[in-house]
Amino acid sequence: MREELKRLKDEALAAIEETATAAGLQDLRVRYLGKKGALTGILRGMGTVPADERPALGQLANEARDAIEARLTDRAAALESTELDARLGAEKVDLTLPGTWLPRGSEHPMSQVTEEVKAIFTNMGFQVVDGPEVETDYYNFEALNIPKDHPARDTQDSFFINPEILLRTQTSPVQIRTMEKMTPRLPVRIITIGRVYRRDESDPTHGSVFHQLEGLVVDRGITMGDLKGTLTLMARSLFGEGVRIRLRPSYFPFTEPSAETDVSCPVCDGAGCRVCKGSGWIELGGSGMVHPRVLTAGGYDPEVVSGFAWGFGIERMTMRKYGIEDLRHLYSNDVRFLRQF
Repeated sequence: MREELKRLKDEALAAIEETATAAGLQDLRVRYLGKKGALTGILRGMGTVPADERPALGQLANEARDAIEARLTDRAAALESTELDARLGAEKVDLTLPGTWLPRGSEHPMSQVTEEVKAIFTNMGFQVVDGPEVETDYYNFEALNIPKDHPARDTQDSFFINPEILLRTQTSPVQIRTMEKMTPRLPVRIITIGRVYRRDESDPTHGSVFHQLEGLVVDRGITMGDLKGTLTLMARSLFGEGVRIRLRPSYFPFTEPSAETDVSCPVCDGAGCRVCKGSGWIELGGSGMVHPRVLTAGGYDPEVVSGFAWGFGIERMTMRKYGIEDLRHLYSNDVRFLRQF
């Protein structure tokens, strides 16, 4: 049995040295040291050995096991180092080579204008608020002085989900929701920016889904002059000091008096062109003093407080800022267009 143990040890050590893979080493471990391995098979014959020889044979078996284990460990470390060197050699990178250029993205022009507008108004002390895009008929129409038989409903062809629920046609419902929460706290100075929905035909200045900037101020002693001053400051901060603004008398159910707000055309600077349809002005949206009924719906006493509000299209503001002639470019996802910004 001594000779058999020596032969097994020499055979295992030689096989380990010849093995070139980690998987091969694992196979040798099982073949020689496993539960059904060669060394275990020899030890099963210890029962036929005289009792006085068993301790010496047991020691020889342990020495053989330890030698094989040590050689397996050393060989595994050597193979791992060799494999790592080979992998590093294959993955070697020449740091002197020029890098691969990746195109750099940027914010969409409407996102740029939106963030700029938020900064302008927060610097003036306004709070940015939000409201649901799926609205009730009450908040979208009735609380804004637009009863069910009002002709203004016809000019805002709406997407109704059921007779009382619709996709909001304007951001003005946020005015009522905000006043309800803040009553009787003063002053109220808020803006909200979000999507609105109307069944409009798509053309260079209209779309069925667009974005509005809504503003509301409520306090004691608010006048139309405060409205014009606020909008003038906004326009000059966003479009440049040379921009001109005008308020044209108009009608909206939720403001009285009401006005359309225009800014001078960026393409022709007021001379008249195709973009401004020869007028020299581009319409931003409606504005005016908050109607007493709207103040009442919001929980405020119109005999004590007054306010002004406006609603402008973010798309039109973006077009005015960058001289874009067609609103549809903003939704085209044309990389050639977007790279300009």
